[in-house]
Amino acid sequence: MTKTHGLDGTLVEPDWAPLTMAEIRSVLEHFPDVAEPIAILSTSPRPFSAASVAETRRGRVFVKRHARAVRDAEGLLEEHCFMRHLLANGISVPRVLASSTEHTALESGNWTYEVHEVPTGIDLYGDAISWTPFQSTEHARSAGEMLARMHLAGASYKAPARKARPLVASFTIFGSADPRAALKKYISERPALAADPLTCQDSEGALELLAPFRDELKPFLSSLEPLWTHNDLHASNLFWNGRSTLAHATSVIDFGLADRTNAVHDLAQAIERNIVEWLALMQNPDAGALMPVHIDHVWAMLEGYESVRPLSSAEASALTPMLALCHAEFALTEADYFLGVLHSPEKARVATRDYLLGHSRWFHETGSQKLLEPMRRWAETRKPEAVRA
Repeated sequence: MTKTHGLDGTLVEPDWAPLTMAEIRSVLEHFPDVAEPIAILSTSPRPFSAASVAETRRGRVFVKRHARAVRDAEGLLEEHCFMRHLLANGISVPRVLASSTEHTALESGNWTYEVHEVPTGIDLYGDAISWTPFQSTEHARSAGEMLARMHLAGASYKAPARKARPLVASFTIFGSADPRAALKKYISERPALAADPLTCQDSEGALELLAPFRDELKPFLSSLEPLWTHNDLHASNLFWNGRSTLAHATSVIDFGLADRTNAVHDLAQAIERNIVEWLALMQNPDAGALMPVHIDHVWAMLEGYESVRPLSSAEASALTPMLALCHAEFALTEADYFLGVLHSPEKARVATRDYLLGHSRWFHETGSQKLLEPMRRWAETRKPEAVRA
């Protein structure tokens, strides 16, 4: 059986059985624009769903199966509408195919399916897990350019924020006037979290550790315009125009974590996903001082981003504290998934102890010198011609 990415970066048995040819055939029968499948070309190693690229008699398609407890048709439509908007505004994302009933999500029993065209480019990082670095500074620069183009294209998309769902990277706790009250509300809206005292305990610990960064961010919050964002721009969610270290990003995939946050939150998520090798901390919790931080990739990503969409002074200053805060709600939404869908308190502890608390401590200690202080100096010394009004 195909292995999937484990929480510590190793390959493990999947939580969701891989798609079979019979299953893919039964799904594609509902999509009149897709021919009969003839082979499964690849199986995704990503852990939160089951997905494969299938060869049909008229080309390749991407088929993905979700547990309905994670994504029902309504939840997928939130993502699909954003993707259609980006595609219509010049961003290369997969075209989502419609069924014979003109729906882009197919519900069947406990499952929800979606079918995409395969996007332009090469899946260069297809086997890479989050928190592993780019292959080169040029890849980091190109990712920054792509993210900025998405932000410009998404500025005219005015859909409201998503409903409370597992595995959505929102920004409601530290973006609120009262983070403690917002944390309480976040947990109360997710019964699996509310019923788990250890999640509540770990969340309170993280809130205390992260309070100084929230105080640093507070003066700039009003300058961060709401924006629908990707929230997971790891290199593996980009397709590329070649396999060399000079390749450029061509397309963006996997909008499962997308929500209405802001551009700085999305940029911070991209830095957090690609620049800090968090898996080293998973393997040795005492290795924070030795954990690799690819600071040259940070500068390349920011250079690429600002070549397309220069940050305002307030956005640049907000980026440093946002780096310490942006992972908090994703750690909590993972815990919600592990508790409410997989019913695994052990995996939930990884999300709240190793991810939420572990990352918060690192930013308080080693991470302040290795990443945050250089970011503050960058914000203070940027050239005036690079700054938007």
